[in-house]
Amino acid sequence: MHRSAPFCGPRVRLRLVGAFGLLLSGAAIPVLAQEPTVRLDGVQEEVVVERVVIDAHVIGPDGNPIPGLTPEDFRVKIDGRPVILEDVEWLPGEKPENDASALVGIETEEAERFRQDAPPGRLIVFFFQHDGTEITRLHGLMRMSQQARRFLDTLLETDRIAVVSYDSQLKLRQDFTSDREKILRAITASISTSPAPPPDLTGRPSLGRYLDGAGAKKAGTPDRAIEVLGRALEPLPGGKSIVFFGWGLGSTVGGITGSVASESKDFTDMVYSLARARANMFTLDVADADYHSLEGYLKQVSDLTGGKYMKTNNFPALAMDLVRRAISGRYVLVAVKPRGTRGDHTIEVELVGKKGLVYARQYYQD
Repeated sequence: MHRSAPFCGPRVRLRLVGAFGLLLSGAAIPVLAQEPTVRLDGVQEEVVVERVVIDAHVIGPDGNPIPGLTPEDFRVKIDGRPVILEDVEWLPGEKPENDASALVGIETEEAERFRQDAPPGRLIVFFFQHDGTEITRLHGLMRMSQQARRFLDTLLETDRIAVVSYDSQLKLRQDFTSDREKILRAITASISTSPAPPPDLTGRPSLGRYLDGAGAKKAGTPDRAIEVLGRALEPLPGGKSIVFFGWGLGSTVGGITGSVASESKDFTDMVYSLARARANMFTLDVADADYHSLEGYLKQVSDLTGGKYMKTNNFPALAMDLVRRAISGRYVLVAVKPRGTRGDHTIEVELVGKKGLVYARQYYQD
């Protein structure tokens, strides 16, 4: 079963990478690969085949990932048309996506950066949206910060966690690390408006190395803050998971009058930035309400990026556990992109002959 959500927005040029990008398991999208040169009547023709890398979480009826699927178990459509699924790889949480040993003997700046930035396992970002003016939101944030702390007990040795917060600007509280005490301190700091510490750039992979400090300080909406975060995640190879603890995106400034044009652009830029970063976003709604006007944007960004939206006001532990199970394994799908008009494209991924939900990115642009 596939969940769809329409998305329209202004065109944004995605960075294209060559064969080295394919070696990095699709660090950017789409991926270009060249087929052998074809000669017709003495005329040399170079055939270029474009590929789209899609990170997908496939969840069974019991709420757990379904491992062991093959290309025959998936149907992928781009702009409503079936496309060739060239490769499917199952990545359990403990398996690294990228193997730096493939670059032995290659001494280039890009190869060295990859060797340093390739994570040993999962990259997970905790994003806390702080609001000190609304007590019910603060209560929800504190409640879910406790769940985030308990989540750390389930981590694998290879996992790396980064912690960021947003109040009136994006703050990097902790760069990627497996140090549990550092992560705990960063979570505690995230539910306050205290200044962020100077970034520690000694570890790798490092979010802080690529974070636009000026852009982080000028981020006027949470959407823009996530766009800045996506740009920082993009250079890091492989897929990532963002766990968003917050209460709203989209018209958080416009309020009851609705979002203004700049806020709509922020939302569009955000989702394209997450696509380039290969980041699935899971939104945990901290609002103490069965319904509120801003939850639609939270649902939409999760649908579009291949994550999941969950309320936390009644069963916070269950919501956190669903995230834990969902990101315990994922698939990397490589689809051949059909030739056609450049611009915005929709992606649909569904199972064939099996019961389950597919959470995968629903768009790309070329």
